[in-house]
Amino acid sequence: MQMGAKRHKPELLIPASSLEVLKTAVRFGADAVYIGGEAFGLRAKAKNFSVEEMKKGIDFAHKYGVRVHVTANILAHNDDLEGARAYFHELKEMEPDALIIADPGMFTLAKEICPDIDVHVSTQANNTNYMTYLFWHRLGAKRVVSARELSLKEIKEIREKIPEDMEIESFIHGAMCISYSGRCLLSSYFTGRDANQGACTHPCRWKYAVVEEKRPGEYLPVYENERGTYLFNSKDLCMIEHIPEMIDAGIDSFKIEGRMKTALYVATVARTYRKAIDDYMESEEKYRANIGWYKAEIAKCTYRKFTTGFYFGKPDENTQIYDSNTYVNEYIYLGLVEEVSKDGLARIEQKNKFCVGDYIEIMKPDGRNIPVQVCALMTQDGETVESAPHSKQLLWVDLSERADRYDLLRVCKEAEGTGGE
Repeated sequence: MQMGAKRHKPELLIPASSLEVLKTAVRFGADAVYIGGEAFGLRAKAKNFSVEEMKKGIDFAHKYGVRVHVTANILAHNDDLEGARAYFHELKEMEPDALIIADPGMFTLAKEICPDIDVHVSTQANNTNYMTYLFWHRLGAKRVVSARELSLKEIKEIREKIPEDMEIESFIHGAMCISYSGRCLLSSYFTGRDANQGACTHPCRWKYAVVEEKRPGEYLPVYENERGTYLFNSKDLCMIEHIPEMIDAGIDSFKIEGRMKTALYVATVARTYRKAIDDYMESEEKYRANIGWYKAEIAKCTYRKFTTGFYFGKPDENTQIYDSNTYVNEYIYLGLVEEVSKDGLARIEQKNKFCVGDYIEIMKPDGRNIPVQVCALMTQDGETVESAPHSKQLLWVDLSERADRYDLLRVCKEAEGTGGE
């Protein structure tokens, strides 16, 4: 079988925490989405999909030619296996495009029960060398997700030493874990919630102090500023300026982290990376000319400053955030347009408060951001209201310009409420 690097357009793989977010990912540029069911995935705190929602999501994505990958990437214990067997039988009937697996036992069950569904090996399996890739390939894996700790040079060497039909998936954007490819024990130690069973409490984002062995109970703060010190708090990965290097390394799928993120986050990263990839495949000159736009747009989603992670060498002190564990968050998500009436009213499930008279923004999948004013708000019963204070309220919104189905409504924090009384 031929070995060596491939040069083709990479897949853009986007996370989805709910059916609404899946629809957003599909319409805003994803080639594939990855989702989790209510068990056996590593994001137990995410909303996740019921069986019925998963069926609807797979049907919706396939309607638009978008693939669906389902996570089953816990490190399983004995008590998990019978439930996992039943779960794989359910997935077999739903026909997703791939299963994401970390545990060899779960891999064995998936291959036995779902032989016609591709199996992808999760980053949780710590895939750091080409022999590991060859091992999984011999067992029938279609794709392996590289450990975040690899450089592009190492990934390129893996590409050269594995069969051409084996795919490499690598993270291109999102939160970085302080522990080796997510294999963290801090959560289990502090709270009894096992990160490797999908219940991580993210202790890497907590504030810490130093205790000297012979002075128990005496906490020694290590201040960078008045907010304290966050010893394990990594900046977020962002490779929007390095699409050419990612493609040159032979990566087949660019993965966005964030299966607990909002539709606004997903729309922002999907649309920005979609345009960056498409621009580069058209011409490098077009890509280089638009880097300023990509950087400006990607900064409109929540993030903890940016780093290139391990891709260009080992991270140093500049990849950590020492003074805060909070996100930069410039925009507020108002809702996804699920329907447009004949007279142009947009129906949304409202996510955050806004008012008649406010200036907001229609975020379109094609890259346009259209400033509009809220002219009127109505409830499902036709009652006119001046504001939308209740989360998840269904509303009809009259805007100064027409929105289309699956557009996203957002407001810049600086502009919030500028049109209201």
